Amino acid sequence: MISLTATHILEYLYCPRFSYFENVLDIPEHQENRFKVQKGRDVHERVRKTNPNYLRKKIGVVDKQSDVYLSSPSGIRGIVDEILFLDDGTAAPLDYKFAEYKEKLFKTYRMQLVFYGRLIQDNFNVPVNRGFIVYTRSRNKLVEVSLADTDFKELDKTIEGLWNVIGRCRYPQPTRYKRRCPDCCYRNICERNI
Repeated sequence: MISLTATHILEYLYCPRFSYFENVLDIPEHQENRFKVQKGRDVHERVRKTNPNYLRKKIGVVDKQSDVYLSSPSGIRGIVDEILFLDDGTAAPLDYKFAEYKEKLFKTYRMQLVFYGRLIQDNFNVPVNRGFIVYTRSRNKLVEVSLADTDFKELDKTIEGLWNVIGRCRYPQPTRYKRRCPDCCYRNICERNI
């Protein structure tokens, strides 16, 4: 059985069938060939190395760890861009996004922070009630995101649904957002689009 990453969660949230085609039928998506993905990885690496620490002091960071690989007995794993240990005794994940800040927080961004927050909780036994996103295409704008118990419950429900697809090989319903289908790399084999 595989352990789940944030990418697995985000793909499942995009469309459960995406997870089925990629992980059950083992049809690769070849994400590494997409320009935006590669550009985002390159910019992410460059900005992470040069991003100033003054932002961290402003939010009460007393210690931080970068590029931390964590795994959990619950079957999840991932590399957290930064773990911030804060002066109020909590910790928070910080994630870099190759994106512009447009006064809106995408559900996938929130869920990724929740996912990393769970890994931090499980490995450091410290409360996580917020996370941070750095929008690299908006001059490294730092945005704080509150994380509540309901977010962690939603993560648990998402993980359960994903295990139902991957672990039990169950063919799921497609996303309810039909506008995602034309851009999906599996559109040619999904009967919704045939």
